[in-house]
Amino acid sequence: MHESIGIPACFSSGERTVDDQAAVTRSSQSVFMSVYRTKIAGQCRLITITWCKDLLLHGLSVSVEGPDGDNHYQSKVELKPWYFWRKQGSKHFTVDGKTVDVVWDLKSAKFNGETEPRSDYYVAIVCEEEIVLLLGDLKKDAYRKTGSRPALIEPNLVSRKEHLFGKKKFSTRAKFHEKGDSHEITIECNNGLNKSSSSGEFDHEMEIRIDGRLVNHVKHLQWKFRGNESVYVNKTRVEVYWDVHDWLFSSGPRQGLFIFKPISSSTIMLSTQIAADSTPGENYSGGSSKFCLFLYAWKVE
Repeated sequence: MHESIGIPACFSSGERTVDDQAAVTRSSQSVFMSVYRTKIAGQCRLITITWCKDLLLHGLSVSVEGPDGDNHYQSKVELKPWYFWRKQGSKHFTVDGKTVDVVWDLKSAKFNGETEPRSDYYVAIVCEEEIVLLLGDLKKDAYRKTGSRPALIEPNLVSRKEHLFGKKKFSTRAKFHEKGDSHEITIECNNGLNKSSSSGEFDHEMEIRIDGRLVNHVKHLQWKFRGNESVYVNKTRVEVYWDVHDWLFSSGPRQGLFIFKPISSSTIMLSTQIAADSTPGENYSGGSSKFCLFLYAWKVE
């Protein structure tokens, strides 16, 4: 469904390889995925934007959810330093008989050493003369280049996923809301000698900081390798979940999973009211936003 050009390794067998541990870890590639929900080709679908970075190149992949929930439709771009012409261009593929164009301008993009560009770029997804998804700050340039109008339905950010690599400290910047501020997230795991142990065992600790402020300190991590805790970021409640079992009890590249899920005060009040009005045994959902941030922290020696 799409023509292939030089594909980064993490995209070589389709979008699913990003979630495959061997594909992600074989060259310590940084991977950043953003999933949006919007209307495209007459249906509400998920669009996944994946940025990949290793020592030689940046890769960009755009995939659209197929009829069975699979990512059947893809377009991929490789951005090698010596291929300057590929930093600006377009590709197209077909979704249910409708042409979808991916138009990008990354020739002046500022990455600041990160996987996803920070400024001076755009990536536009166009279908039926509408820009159904527009990323980057050069929005006027995107509309002028494509000659397309804004879509009537605004896309919603569903989730972000990032793969990080390090020995004991992992850092990234992320937003908990599409239009919110960017926050610095730092996760650090330390090994301290357990003074109460006669055998000289290590007592593992983990610290999670947001914008430099300690929001979660887990002692005796070898006993509490899975858990969750509520923290507050600029008056917004965020549920933090962690699973670092493999950090402590596996060998080789070891993955720890962290999930950050913002909880809005309005939905908390709404869910409380629904719970008060609902009958016993009645199911309801509420209290949390639909957005989740997933961080996969890989410990490498």
